[in-house]
Amino acid sequence: MKKIEAIFKPFKLDEVREALSEIGVSGLTVTEVKGFGRQKGHTELYRGAEYVVDFLPKVKVEVVVPDKLLDGAIDAIVKAARTGKIGDGKIFVTDVGQVLRIRTGETDEAAI
Repeated sequence: MKKIEAIFKPFKLDEVREALSEIGVSGLTVTEVKGFGRQKGHTELYRGAEYVVDFLPKVKVEVVVPDKLLDGAIDAIVKAARTGKIGDGKIFVTDVGQVLRIRTGETDEAAI
């Protein structure tokens, strides 16, 4: 099993959720986050004063998938989240040693 953490622009969330649902991913966790990479933030004007916005709003989606769905899930996220512009985001993949569903006691792939 693998855990996919994808960080991307907030307005792409619905497209990513739908793309993952189409390939059989049944659940995910979404967190609103802030950060920056090569974008380095931007400058805004508020009441006549200029200020720097260092951290840009992003969305982090976390999903655990069986190994057989990994490549399809990554492709679905990339296709749905890509705009072709700087700041499209990142995807991180890590191994998951164990999963346990609290309600039923199911473990591993049965618990996903």
